[in-house]
Amino acid sequence: MSHLLAFMLSFAGFAALACATQRQQRDLFGKALKPATTRMLRLAGSAALLAALGVLVSQRGWGLGLVMFSGHTSLAAGIFVCVLIAYGRAQGPRLRHR
Repeated sequence: MSHLLAFMLSFAGFAALACATQRQQRDLFGKALKPATTRMLRLAGSAALLAALGVLVSQRGWGLGLVMFSGHTSLAAGIFVCVLIAYGRAQGPRLRHR
């Protein structure tokens, strides 16, 4: 259970952090978001990653928890990058001309 929760928190954290970048905002939303919204996305992404770390460390201790956190974040980041690439390819030339 802690693996799934940690992975979902990591994935959500990276999604929020990616949406806080101007390039992804233009590609996903068609415009840059307000600075306050960008700050909230960064805060939410960081909080989700810290929550994932907290879940793993509380379940497995610092030694194994940090190693598991590294694995979960690597997998979540890799999958999210693949999702962004697939989205970009599905949008086709529309995204490339902005």
